Amino acid sequence: MSAVVEWSTLALEALGVVAILSGVIVAASAFVMRLASDGFEESYTRLRANLGRGILIGLELLIAADILRSLVISPKLESIGVLAGIVLVRTFLSFSLQVEIDGHWPWAKTELSATMGATAP
Repeated sequence: MSAVVEWSTLALEALGVVAILSGVIVAASAFVMRLASDGFEESYTRLRANLGRGILIGLELLIAADILRSLVISPKLESIGVLAGIVLVRTFLSFSLQVEIDGHWPWAKTELSATMGATAP
């Protein structure tokens, strides 16, 4: 059982790295292809959003790997404390990236929808 969890953890970590690298490659490719048609400003804005999405997916996979490692493989108080710190930092990064991508706070989404719906004809 422990070997399966260890391999699963390694697989999740590898998938997280692949997701981040793939996100960088796809975002950079899309940036170069859109540069001529959309102009630099629009292409750059989309580049940042696409990079953020790739990083978010990778961070979520890396957090899952950390949780597995800390809770199943070595469930000591020290490793759980380290896990809490890692999850806190990565969650803050994910939250910050999401705000950067969307351009507003997550709880403002409802307010924006209500405002947009109220002003729509």
